[in-house]
Amino acid sequence: MGRGLFQPMHLLLILVIVLVIFGPGKLPELGESLGKSIRGFKKAMAEKDDDKVEAKKIEEKKP
Repeated sequence: MGRGLFQPMHLLLILVIVLVIFGPGKLPELGESLGKSIRGFKKAMAEKDDDKVEAKKIEEKKP
């Protein structure tokens, strides 16, 4: 058939299924909650990286 996991027809089918399940009124809420989740995940990853840098600085200061 075609190459790749998600072809345009697959994405269209997924969108139609989501619309049928949740309805058009719930989609903005779902998008908002998904965005908040992604931002929270990115923030947690950035804090984890900052903690690693801070720990490395502390280790370098020890004699």
